[in-house]
Amino acid sequence: MNLRTAPLFALALSLASLPAHAQSAASADATVQLLEQLSNAPGPPGAEEPVRAIMVERMKPFASSLKYDGMGSVIAQQGSSGPRIMVDAHMDELGGMVRRVTPNGLLTMQMLGGWLDQALVDQRWIIIGSKGPVHAVTGIRDIHVVPQEERSKLYPREVLTLDIGAHDAASAEAMGIGPGDPVVPDAPFIVLNGSDNYLGKAWDDRIGCAVLLEAMRRTAKAAHPNQIFYTATTQEEIGLRGAKTAAQVVRPDIGIALEGGITGDVYPGHSEETQAKLGAGPGLFLYDSSTLPNRKLVTFTRETASHGNIPLQLDLVQGYGDDSAEMQASNGGTPTVNLVVPVRYTHAHNGIVNRHDFDQLVDLLVNMLTHLDGAAVAEIRDFTPAGQKQAAQ
Repeated sequence: MNLRTAPLFALALSLASLPAHAQSAASADATVQLLEQLSNAPGPPGAEEPVRAIMVERMKPFASSLKYDGMGSVIAQQGSSGPRIMVDAHMDELGGMVRRVTPNGLLTMQMLGGWLDQALVDQRWIIIGSKGPVHAVTGIRDIHVVPQEERSKLYPREVLTLDIGAHDAASAEAMGIGPGDPVVPDAPFIVLNGSDNYLGKAWDDRIGCAVLLEAMRRTAKAAHPNQIFYTATTQEEIGLRGAKTAAQVVRPDIGIALEGGITGDVYPGHSEETQAKLGAGPGLFLYDSSTLPNRKLVTFTRETASHGNIPLQLDLVQGYGDDSAEMQASNGGTPTVNLVVPVRYTHAHNGIVNRHDFDQLVDLLVNMLTHLDGAAVAEIRDFTPAGQKQAAQ
């Protein structure tokens, strides 16, 4: 966190309620309003304050206790007995921070998270400065002066600068801008042309945060045979850091990560990269680069989906990591799964999610939580070979 901006982060909260350029969700249903609020909120790694404010406000009414770990993750508990179930979604989004202000008023930027260089050129950004939000753009060389042989070349991030309209370093400072200030994409939420698809930034992992909040609201009114620790973590995009410390606090018996997945329904010829499709239901990762899920918990998840007539897409993805890896390595070893709402165009300014995928993941998660009793958790955590079980009996 940038200490020079800490007292003024309340100014950034206003961004979370700005109307979308093309369409406001003010008169839409509560879920659309929630998704708009979360997507529009600024919250790069280490600067999650506006998102945390939204999460805490919505979690408190349904929690028997709420606390924070030393990394700023929010841990809200429901229930006081039974197995300890950790449900995790991370608050941070891909973003950056100001590195330095150049003499001519342009800014260099440190990227935070897994950006493609081709996703950075000619984009709008918002900088959270000490005097409030400042709009910026990463420029691009004019085609009229770029030699023919360079026109298809990639612009590496090292040559990009943020233009805030300042004519020198002093005018940038007068705007409240300095090194360490958080930077996020400027990409307001819209309902995409009246469809069930929603366009916005930060679906990784604000869509998971929304699933967590809706499931928490529903389990508060339902009997569940366990202690549920709904956990909104920090700094996932730069190394799963918040999940590591939160899991140390929770000490889970079971861990469920909620994420934005990826889809393979746009670019043909890449079928092995991902098998998921937008609008075909929530996803369950059988493999990613950070973790392997517990096989018994996978079976439990698939059976729960089947009993609820919920379509479940199975996926294996290289180059992907999620908070379940840190939950898995906690408390002497914890069975985990990663459940996702498929997202088109992750780790970029604009992504698309589908409402039915979201609703169905909420249904699946609630059904899982209401059936993860002591016996089910004990069976999932039991690694005794079958032959030895029979001998013991």
